Amino acid sequence: MFRNKLSRRCMLAGVAVAATLSTAGLAAADAIKVAAIYTLPVEQQWISRIHQALNAADARGDIEYTFSENVANTDYERVMREYAEGGQKLIVGEVFGLERAARKVAADYGDTAFLMGSSFGPSGDNFSVFDNWIHEPSYLSGMVAGSATTSNVIGMVGGFAIPEVNRLMNAFMEGARATNPDVKFLVNFIDSWYDPPKAKESAFAMMDAGADIMYAERFGVSDAAVERGVKAIGNVIDTSADYPNTILSSAIWHMEPTIDRAIAAVASGTFEAADYGQYSFMGYGGGSLVVDSALVSADAVSKVAEIEADIRGGLFRVNVNDARPVSDK
Repeated sequence: MFRNKLSRRCMLAGVAVAATLSTAGLAAADAIKVAAIYTLPVEQQWISRIHQALNAADARGDIEYTFSENVANTDYERVMREYAEGGQKLIVGEVFGLERAARKVAADYGDTAFLMGSSFGPSGDNFSVFDNWIHEPSYLSGMVAGSATTSNVIGMVGGFAIPEVNRLMNAFMEGARATNPDVKFLVNFIDSWYDPPKAKESAFAMMDAGADIMYAERFGVSDAAVERGVKAIGNVIDTSADYPNTILSSAIWHMEPTIDRAIAAVASGTFEAADYGQYSFMGYGGGSLVVDSALVSADAVSKVAEIEADIRGGLFRVNVNDARPVSDK
């Protein structure tokens, strides 16, 4: 079983020390067996960030990484149990559609560490949670969009209206209004994590209604932007190379700070149920902003840089609003 008798202060100190272990230090021990379970292909933007971080740890020799993708919610619990039975020391995934079942599995395998994307908190001794808390760079990308629109209409196409998506979209809207109080928003959710044709159709409708900048929370939106010659804002990953002369800026999620801390905790025997969400904040290196200075005015770049510095310095806090965003009337 995982140690849970230490004081919280000692435990946090142990995790902090473990997180700073060098690659050589971890390599001195046997590589940790880590499995990931994904409900979508690893190419999907959110999942790709987890997959990238785990591949990096595998390349360093810190872990032995295996994964399953396109796992249906109805099969997810079974796959979790199979990996636990197979001796995986850390199981990573996302359990937004099976919160109760996943926690039950974790309770049955107390010697296995679980790190799961979740809308709720940690559970028991070994079930930790995370999410892509990139509301800070989302706010900054909103500032870029607000300064760049000429029609004062921005379109936003999301997947599902869940807190994890809502907070990013709301932060983006707040950032846009900070630089352009006259901006209006068109908002739609396609109720799918991966349906590029549907996202593209929604984006076209918004452009027909006057949107000259699109917030591309889902794949397909940037494709529509390219076809119509309008600009777009990226989310989670940087797709500017795929859509040249289109992506003004992107809020980027870096999963490495989260994954590396979890691996270090397992390696040192200090893993416990915890909320790893903070490690997606910019201050921990979990979030960043990329801006195409060739497409964005120097004045806007300067203003964004000032606020980013304040965020990193603790002088500016981006509001967290999990409510469903709606179109302006």
